[in-house]
Amino acid sequence: MTRLRTLLPIALTLAAAGCATAREAPAPEIRRLGAAQSPIMSSVEVPPGSRIVYVSGTVPDPVDASAPAGSVQRFGDTAAQTRSVLRKIEVQLAQHGLGLGDVVMMRVFLVAPPGQQRMDFAGMMTAYREFFGTAAQPSRPARSTMQVSGLVDPGWLVEIEATAARR
Repeated sequence: MTRLRTLLPIALTLAAAGCATAREAPAPEIRRLGAAQSPIMSSVEVPPGSRIVYVSGTVPDPVDASAPAGSVQRFGDTAAQTRSVLRKIEVQLAQHGLGLGDVVMMRVFLVAPPGQQRMDFAGMMTAYREFFGTAAQPSRPARSTMQVSGLVDPGWLVEIEATAARR
């Protein structure tokens, strides 16, 4: 018991010193790794203690409300739909005090336009490059892009979900 009374103050002092040191050390930043010319990162590391926000799959708004329901004309081509979706994600993130520069991961689901066998990857990338890796917003997320057979509305060619994080 005497030994415990002697060691306890020493242990508490050491623990307090360790906590003080941890508080004084700068917090690790979000780390993005990838080729400088690539529009996406090969990996993004989010350190413990970061705020993380998940944005559900987001789909485009109509660009021509007079076009038939369920038609691609109602929502636009892949580039137009990607722009619409990224703007909506930007609004969602702003409600959390975040922006597109805080996006660390994206999952992009593309449907082949009517009459085509393959998704319009180039159209998606045209719009994507307007939002990521620019002089105004240089951050780039890790990303997966996949072709799916369809989305809930037959006029939708694009759905994107995003994860954002900030230290």
